[in-house]
Amino acid sequence: MRPRQQRMLAVGLVVVGVAVATGLTLQAMKDSMMFFVSVTEVSEGKYPDNRNFRVGGLVKDGSVNREEGSLEMTFLVTDLRCELPVSYTGVLPDLFREGQGVVAHGQLADDGVFVADEILAKHDENYMAPEVADSLAEHVGEQTASLADGPSECKPQ
Repeated sequence: MRPRQQRMLAVGLVVVGVAVATGLTLQAMKDSMMFFVSVTEVSEGKYPDNRNFRVGGLVKDGSVNREEGSLEMTFLVTDLRCELPVSYTGVLPDLFREGQGVVAHGQLADDGVFVADEILAKHDENYMAPEVADSLAEHVGEQTASLADGPSECKPQ
């Protein structure tokens, strides 16, 4: 091989190597990407199937159910339009309360219950996760705009 052919082969191998590395990196990022989905989007079926995702909203007052001495609990998360039942087993954050904002990480089960493997609660009285705040603001705006039209219905799952 002449020196020019060797250089072209080397450049070609470098380009192929960079392309393969880029493809593998993008695939790894795709697998670890975490989606945030509002409660309304879950009720409309707009969530990733067979993947973990995050759902957030407010813990509905009076919806927390936990048996004494058990780590298993259920509660409802709402975005002021729709509600989603959440099941969680484990220790809750200290700031978890009814009426407060939460983000739950997990998957939607076949029965329509969101099975969370992690619960995140807001960390002070002024903070709410940006995704949760945006989702709540959107639905408060919808409710305000549709007062003349009557309440909007939450679509079943």
